[in-house]
Amino acid sequence: MKKLQYVFMTLAVLFCAVPVFAQSGGSAAISLVPIGVGLGMGLAAGLCGLGQGRATASATEALARNPGARAGIMLFLVLGLAFIESLTLFTFVMLLINK
Repeated sequence: MKKLQYVFMTLAVLFCAVPVFAQSGGSAAISLVPIGVGLGMGLAAGLCGLGQGRATASATEALARNPGARAGIMLFLVLGLAFIESLTLFTFVMLLINK
């Protein structure tokens, strides 16, 4: 719990540091889009990895219970893994577009 408190305190200090840019003669507006897209890419990749692991584990368990249904299980496994991976690829395309 203490570590989480330190993380939130650090984030609060970083968010309060933005008005420092107002003292300079330059523009105070900074673009947070690349940071948001980067965080989104990290979340998408991590959650897609978890989803792919669960899908593979379920398919392996299903094959162990019913080896005769191999063709149908493999078809839906590959289709599901392609849909899961497409989320990461779409997020990566957004990262490239907003760069």
